[in-house]
Amino acid sequence: MIGLFVQFAMLALLSAAVGLGHAGWAAGIGYAVGLCVLLTRAMHTAGLVAFGPADLVTLTRAALAGGVTALTAASFAGGIRVPVLVAITVVALVLDAVDGKVARRTGTATAFGARFDMEVDAFLILVLSCYVAPAAGWWVAAIGAMRYVWVVATWVLPWLRGQLFPRYWRKVVAAIQGIVLVTAAADVLPRPVALVALAGALALLTESFGRDVVYLWRRRAAAPVRPDRAPAPARARAVAAARGDRA
Repeated sequence: MIGLFVQFAMLALLSAAVGLGHAGWAAGIGYAVGLCVLLTRAMHTAGLVAFGPADLVTLTRAALAGGVTALTAASFAGGIRVPVLVAITVVALVLDAVDGKVARRTGTATAFGARFDMEVDAFLILVLSCYVAPAAGWWVAAIGAMRYVWVVATWVLPWLRGQLFPRYWRKVVAAIQGIVLVTAAADVLPRPVALVALAGALALLTESFGRDVVYLWRRRAAAPVRPDRAPAPARARAVAAARGDRA
């Protein structure tokens, strides 16, 4: 409920400052309600009654992602102030390096927190790719969609749910996606350079996911271990290993 209140406060602030229009408000409200429902369900499943310090940082990033979502929706209906969208995105990306440090220093790292962090990252990348796509080409949306294609694929191919080995390269690739997309959104590079950078980011992401697919395919004969069914002490490590824990 705190997150819902913060999200509505941010939408009101953006509306007063730069205008959101009906599309921006609809997207922002939909995001806020969806976030509230999903977080409530996830906390209930994890047996949590309150957020830890790092979760509050991630919740702030989630609210910022909601602002980017509203501005992106508003951009499809008319012009927006791009510097505002870029500034909010930069803050959200910078905070991505904070919640993990807070979790480690306070000893409050949890599977819930790692998953929350990962999903906020994935959704922010999805929204940014949708914002950049109309100008750069809709192929850019593949950057944001790839994580969700993976999720759908795990429903069909159980062997994709296997436990992955820890790999720092996943974090590097995820950071590159955010940096390249926000740079393209800011429109500070010549178009050919921006397109090459976006294509390179997509290639790196494809390589990262592809390597994981090959690894899990080779181990498909073994029974997959789902992070949410692992023993409690190992659960956070399993989730972190699967997609890279908080940076």
